[in-house]
Amino acid sequence: MKREVILWTCVAFLLTGVAFATIAEAQVPSPSSIAAGGRLYDKWWKAVPGVKEPAGDHPLWATQTTNKRKGLDTWRCKECHGWDYRGKDGAYGSGSHKTGFPGVLAAQAKSVDQIKASLKGSSNPKHNFSPALDETALSNLANFLKYGLVDLAPAIDAKTKKPVKADATRGKQLAVVCTACHGPEGKKLNFGTPDKPEYVGSVAKENPWEFVHKVRAGQPGSDPAMPAGVEMGWGLQEVLDILAYSQTLPEK
Repeated sequence: MKREVILWTCVAFLLTGVAFATIAEAQVPSPSSIAAGGRLYDKWWKAVPGVKEPAGDHPLWATQTTNKRKGLDTWRCKECHGWDYRGKDGAYGSGSHKTGFPGVLAAQAKSVDQIKASLKGSSNPKHNFSPALDETALSNLANFLKYGLVDLAPAIDAKTKKPVKADATRGKQLAVVCTACHGPEGKKLNFGTPDKPEYVGSVAKENPWEFVHKVRAGQPGSDPAMPAGVEMGWGLQEVLDILAYSQTLPEK
């Protein structure tokens, strides 16, 4: 009798464990949702078809005086919180992009619902994006902040702007998928102007944090759509390898 009790107790524990694992797995968002959230973080009015561009400055912009940008730039999540997600404690802690606003890495400790509430202005009414973004978009952005952020401080040397550990040869192999749009030297698309061109190599060398973000999440509003690394199964190391290779590409 005792054996049966012990046996069924073990079975019950196993089934409970499977059930909890299934629930946990179901709560993890899809890579496509995380990537979509990353594009929203970049430039949300370009990431969602049909969304109108915001007018004027973001309501919170007046609370800082160091960043002199105006209009659309002030509405980008990255402008306040940085491409490295560290805000005042990261690359945007100095220079023309300095705002003094905090980073968002702490959002990883919150639930998706808590993050969504914050995006709807629960912590500050001036941080309410719900008039512009629907529930799906807000969920995607919250999923990115919860599951898609990576701490790049240990991965990229802030002084040299180079990855701490990367394999450029492997990066070249992975970057083959990128050449269809950007060409073998990364110069097929000019992100700048004819007088001041900006290519893949330029971004990789000048702003590796932006480069990593865009390789992982894609470019908002691009046509054709830029493949997102997180949807292709690339981890941070693969993206750093691509960064190392891209930093060898020409800037002019």
